[in-house]
Amino acid sequence: MSPTDIRALVDHYIDAYNRKDIDDMLKGVHPQVEFKNISAGVVNASTNGVAELRALAQQSLSLFSERHQEIESFELQDHVAVATIAFRAVVAADLPNGLKKGQVLNFSGRSEFEFKNGAISKITDIS
Repeated sequence: MSPTDIRALVDHYIDAYNRKDIDDMLKGVHPQVEFKNISAGVVNASTNGVAELRALAQQSLSLFSERHQEIESFELQDHVAVATIAFRAVVAADLPNGLKKGQVLNFSGRSEFEFKNGAISKITDIS
């Protein structure tokens, strides 16, 4: 895959995420896609395969009344695309982890994307 193709896949994934369009978000992922979310050094979510990623994405829709990811920087490191992400969200309801309805979250993180057969095969979100 060319660097342009890789960037287009990542941009499409992020754009669909921001629009809360799960079907469109998953168009560019490999059927055996692996997803992992790491926060403060702890894996707090992981999936294997598109069905599990879809289920997690659908579950997360209800967590935030608003959410937006913006790519601040993007680079290719060997065969991994690394995007620095600015994330902003508004909590939709009080959550067991102590977050309160209406609370605004702003943080930066990093998303790493790997590819196989022209699709995103691995996503690791780190914050």
